[in-house]
Amino acid sequence: MGARKEIGRMETILSVEHLMISFSQYVGGWRQRELPVIRDLNIKVREHEVVAVAGSSGSGKSLLAHAVMGLLPQNAACHGTVFFEGEILNQKRKEQLRGSRMVLVPQSVSYLDPLMKVGEQVRRGQKDKESVKRCRESLGRYGLGEDTEGLYPFELSGGMTRRVLISTAVMEHPRLVIADEPTPGLHIRAARRVLNHFREIADEGAGVLLITHDLELALEVADRIVVFYAGTNVEEALAVDFEDEQRLRHPYTRALFRAMPRHGFKAASGTQPYAADMPAGCPYGPRCPDMDEGCLQEISYRSFRGGMVKCRKAGV
Repeated sequence: MGARKEIGRMETILSVEHLMISFSQYVGGWRQRELPVIRDLNIKVREHEVVAVAGSSGSGKSLLAHAVMGLLPQNAACHGTVFFEGEILNQKRKEQLRGSRMVLVPQSVSYLDPLMKVGEQVRRGQKDKESVKRCRESLGRYGLGEDTEGLYPFELSGGMTRRVLISTAVMEHPRLVIADEPTPGLHIRAARRVLNHFREIADEGAGVLLITHDLELALEVADRIVVFYAGTNVEEALAVDFEDEQRLRHPYTRALFRAMPRHGFKAASGTQPYAADMPAGCPYGPRCPDMDEGCLQEISYRSFRGGMVKCRKAGV
């Protein structure tokens, strides 16, 4: 890894404060309800930093990416504040910055147009000499030769497709890169190469928000880990904290630690609650062996032992 600035001196590129997202749904015919899926979510990404967002499917990881980029569907209501380099972003400003200053490397490879050659997509239709030159430099950086420009997406391997998506994203030298599940379907060596590309992007000065379900791989490149559960963040920890379970602050994070392959795949009992059936207080409470009546109250997200945690019993 390259040299990094001290955290106190690093500029905050992205700050999400008290984010709440709900969706309008029709139930029982014509009755409409609001289904809250993200509740009081907070996260920061600084320059030169990879922040990994980990958690099970349905915890709100991809919704966070779409909210930051202004890509939520029309039936979504979004509240809270998103700052980019200190500027509050509204929908119009998100659209202006999207694709240049802040970019999304999407989860699905279907984002590539199957009827357009790779080079045209990376250049976004530009044909001038400077665009062609930057396209070749961007592809070459990720081990893709000039012949890749003339290929259609169906002619690419899974690893090549991921690298094309990254090349397209970094063409404009963005300040913020959001990578939404960039490794599914890849061989472990290819997955490591892809994540190392994001580490390089951060080392060169950008902020990287890495959304992943693969905590073990994320720990190889991330500086900080933010753990999501049932639509909110329950812990923020340094990557080095995962070297010892006792350094982790929340029972769900410790459950993730024990479920990692290197620790024996010890799965916690129970399942994450559905958004419409959220329990009172701590959402992890019904699965937590230490739950008591106090856990049924609203739990604040607070600083603790060099990180953040949403658990009333942390430190008690």
